[in-house]
Amino acid sequence: MTTESKEQTTPRALPTPGDPNSSQTARATLLLREMVIDGHFRPGERIKEIPLSSSLGVSRIPLRLALERLAHEGLIEVRPTRGFVVQQFSTTDIYDAIELRGSLEGTAARLAAERLRDGADLEPLRETSRLIDGLFGKRALSLASFTSYIDLNARFHAAMLDLSGSRILRRAVKQVCCLPFASPSAFLLKQRALAGSMDLFLMALDHHHSIIDAIGNREGMRAENLAREHARLSRRNLDYALGDREVWKTIRGAKLVDL
Repeated sequence: MTTESKEQTTPRALPTPGDPNSSQTARATLLLREMVIDGHFRPGERIKEIPLSSSLGVSRIPLRLALERLAHEGLIEVRPTRGFVVQQFSTTDIYDAIELRGSLEGTAARLAAERLRDGADLEPLRETSRLIDGLFGKRALSLASFTSYIDLNARFHAAMLDLSGSRILRRAVKQVCCLPFASPSAFLLKQRALAGSMDLFLMALDHHHSIIDAIGNREGMRAENLAREHARLSRRNLDYALGDREVWKTIRGAKLVDL
């Protein structure tokens, strides 16, 4: 192994709190993640650290830590002879990521039901569900209401994870959701006008009500199965997108997926 490859694959210690490298690493991670998902690098392309360090305005150490974090998330990989390389995903990879998220969120829903001590703890889920229902009063979504729906849907899923009381599950779901189209909020602006989308949205609302009901009744297995089925709606979202290449081009992360 060359000196260069050893340098590129040797893990570095994380910066300690208060270390100026810590804030630089956080900023570099956020910026670099956006660049990868938005297609600034081609799949298989080696990321050149020196010019990237200059363009992001961070030093080499926090940049290397940011690259290692994205490698841990699965967006890039470390190759012994080439350094950090942008990953390419197949549609099967994305389907698998959605299935994995469903398994994790199903576990979260079951734990939420098993660990629920006070029915009042369900209020964040209920309130979010009521707000989402209000957006669909006329069975049609404006651009503003659709954007609100995406935000509220993310809030619903976060609240369900919170009810599980598991930091480990929250961390695992966050990592899975870094992959293109795996997030429960991976909707497309054009999707609100696609044929069949409204039925899909209304189905999702019904799932929300049923999940809340199962958790409130301490029905862990039912809550788990409902959450798993709910996650599979993301696969149907992906199928809709794949059926319209113009829509597909608007997806963040689409350039990383090999069709």
